[in-house]
Amino acid sequence: MADETILVVDDGEENREFVVEYILKPNGYQPLLARDGREGLQLAVEHVPDLMLLDLQMPRMNGREVLMALAERGLDIPVVLMTFHGSEEIVIEMHRLGVKDYVKKPYSVDEMLRVIERSLSEARLIKEKNALMERVLQANRELQQRVQELNILYNVGQKVASTADMSLLLPQIVDYATQITGAEEGRLYLIEDGKLICRAEKHVNSNRTDLTERETRNPAALRVVERGKELIVTREQFGDYPNSPNSAAYAPMVLRDQVIGVLGVSNFTKDTKVFAANDVALLSALSDYAAIGVGNSRNVESFKEQSTQIRGTFERFVPPTVVQRVLENPDDLRLGGQRQEVTILFADIRGYTTWSEKESPERVVEMLNDYLSLAAELVLGWEGTLDKFFGDGLMAIFNAPEPQAHHVHRAVDTAIALLKAAEDLNQRKGYGLNYSIGVNTGEAVVGYIGTERALNYTAIGDTVNLAKRIQEKAASGQILIEQAVVSQIGDFLEAKKLGELKVRNRKQPAAVYEVLQLAPMV
Repeated sequence: MADETILVVDDGEENREFVVEYILKPNGYQPLLARDGREGLQLAVEHVPDLMLLDLQMPRMNGREVLMALAERGLDIPVVLMTFHGSEEIVIEMHRLGVKDYVKKPYSVDEMLRVIERSLSEARLIKEKNALMERVLQANRELQQRVQELNILYNVGQKVASTADMSLLLPQIVDYATQITGAEEGRLYLIEDGKLICRAEKHVNSNRTDLTERETRNPAALRVVERGKELIVTREQFGDYPNSPNSAAYAPMVLRDQVIGVLGVSNFTKDTKVFAANDVALLSALSDYAAIGVGNSRNVESFKEQSTQIRGTFERFVPPTVVQRVLENPDDLRLGGQRQEVTILFADIRGYTTWSEKESPERVVEMLNDYLSLAAELVLGWEGTLDKFFGDGLMAIFNAPEPQAHHVHRAVDTAIALLKAAEDLNQRKGYGLNYSIGVNTGEAVVGYIGTERALNYTAIGDTVNLAKRIQEKAASGQILIEQAVVSQIGDFLEAKKLGELKVRNRKQPAAVYEVLQLAPMV
């Protein structure tokens, strides 16, 4: 691999020149040279090379001392040891200190080049893996950002539905607009008697949004009223307008096909973000809610339409049964839970890590979306509650929040359907992966867990933990269950007992079975 940096630490000038002129430069490596161990340590700390060729016997600081110093600084640099006096004891000691390989002096060009390539190959693989992981993590971060944006939109919907007082609602809309777009300032304008009036605004470095009542001549806001379309503008586009922002975004507030106002955000401080299409899309969604709030009782049907759209999007991340319960009983959305019998299903994509190392980030994301979407559809299709996704796995709850007849049978039937659907997916996409699944039933505390600002509907308890431990023992395409599941389903189930599973920090072992077949309920 071209341009990799190799640090040569050797007190012999001839040896350094030989390595550089006959090995490193002809093969495209970038050399760094040190005449003794102390100089080599300094260069290693400063440049962090891809590989170090280290002499064992040197003045001021020998090879062993250099390795110990690197370890103390937490530098994980692959090292090839060069020595006249090689022995098994030396090799073992140097390996413990981080040496990847060694050569005995004198050595040939081919011999040294083979050792260099062998030592760098592992580092290259690690770099490629880390780069892939970073891309996957970035995709996850973007997904989390979208979830946060949807949460804000959902909260806005709740505020609009419950707040009829415009003196409370309009400042809240501006707060949400600055929060969801990362803006420093925000304003809400309403058209009144043919004039564009600023009714709520938040200034730079202010934690408060104030109600106002003043006419504005903002050319960008007036243009949005005229055209009825979203707009992104920069300082240059504002022309001579005083106190122009570096970047601003606006969205019209439309009620019954008529523009009734404008919602805008802006950034003034140097190096703040320049608004993009996604910010305008989010701002536009907020402006729709603002219009609904202004319309109040006259706009009930319009509000229902917008609420349905947001709910449909939000249900992709929160169980529909939980969303339904929250909408029907908002006062029930509080921390705490109750003890009840539930059946828990854990599913994990077995072999995901190994598979993802060999594939492009786009292919990895496509595969995750396919498998997790498949699982989500089946869980919801069997009327389970999709609790959460974690990496390449998921957790589902049956018999909560609403009671379900034969919930244990329903969970095992879901698991079987999930394996069959994964096989069909493999035939179509060629992933060659499948789920490992664990199912357990028993009592757990079910409810809203988290903080007042961030709640998660879930189940907590030994039943849940044991289901996860059972799943971790399952192989690809295998469903493992505990004795309690067997006892509940009875003659409908054909299962093979595998023995007892000892679970860490749990006194009693678990009797584990493999599901072979499940008869349908009559």
